[in-house]
Amino acid sequence: MGKADSSAPIEAGVTTNTDLMELVLKKSGAGYLYHSENFDIVLSGNLPEGLQGLAAAGQADEAVFGAEEGARIGALKRDIAHNRRAVSTEVDIASVKGTLTYRIDMERIDLNGVAGILSVITDVSETRHRERILKTLLRELSHRSKNLLAIIQGIATQTARQALSLDYFLSKFRGRIQSLAYSQDLVTDSSWRGAYLFALTERQLSAYWPDSERPISVTGINAHLSPNAALHIGLALHELIVNSASHGAISAGISSLTIDCFETFFDGRSAIELAWIEHLPPASSAGEADEPTFARTVLERVVPVAIGGKAIYLTAPDRIEYRLTIPSREYEIITRAEE
Repeated sequence: MGKADSSAPIEAGVTTNTDLMELVLKKSGAGYLYHSENFDIVLSGNLPEGLQGLAAAGQADEAVFGAEEGARIGALKRDIAHNRRAVSTEVDIASVKGTLTYRIDMERIDLNGVAGILSVITDVSETRHRERILKTLLRELSHRSKNLLAIIQGIATQTARQALSLDYFLSKFRGRIQSLAYSQDLVTDSSWRGAYLFALTERQLSAYWPDSERPISVTGINAHLSPNAALHIGLALHELIVNSASHGAISAGISSLTIDCFETFFDGRSAIELAWIEHLPPASSAGEADEPTFARTVLERVVPVAIGGKAIYLTAPDRIEYRLTIPSREYEIITRAEE
């Protein structure tokens, strides 16, 4: 194999060092301006489309960047010319594509024995956009983490108040924290957009009804719940499921349980209602949730208040009925095609 010809042009049209440097600047996305000590334009090249006016004579900085930013850039140039120190700054410019951010690196350079100011201009809009998105996500994560910690603190406090022993507290507290973890996993998997009601219910049921041949399913609307609604409704489902597994239909090994979601109205606006209706086996009782415990507090007060809805919880010797109204701001109804 023959040796490559090192003298061959790197790219069509590149025949001199100047051409090569122009190509490098073009590929790097950087443009440049070279001003004399009197701030007249000596050289310029590869300026972004929106900044080409900087190569014009006169008050180019003010014309392109605006009066305030233009005056600031001019003051920086004068300081560089006097103090001979390099300066880096950024300028935001509004455009039809949104806010564009340019970094300008300026320093005093002697060119052919003549002193001047070199400005290298780089478009950093995409980098700054990603940074803004990251900061927004971090703020959102911090906000949601604080909310989650507040929920956990409330669960710990209320569970402790009802605890008859340490073992009782640990059992109840672990179950409720695991319920939150199940819901949080679904929310996280959706990039914090929320969780589908059917998936949320199935996940909460999985630990207490593992019979895959006779699954307990949700019927009606598979609403996409907000992150807030997913966490709190998951907690409500957990309390209903635990009570059923201890005293109700699940404990008896029968699936006399219906979970349905349908459209309704709340305060004159569209809403959905989640209805849990459980037919109890003979000689059963409503169980713990029929007493003034934290479970009942969760179902009747904590969850409806957290989502801004309402709840009705009824118990009888032969049935348990829980109806939770969810306002429209806490869910979306998404068709299969959109999913």
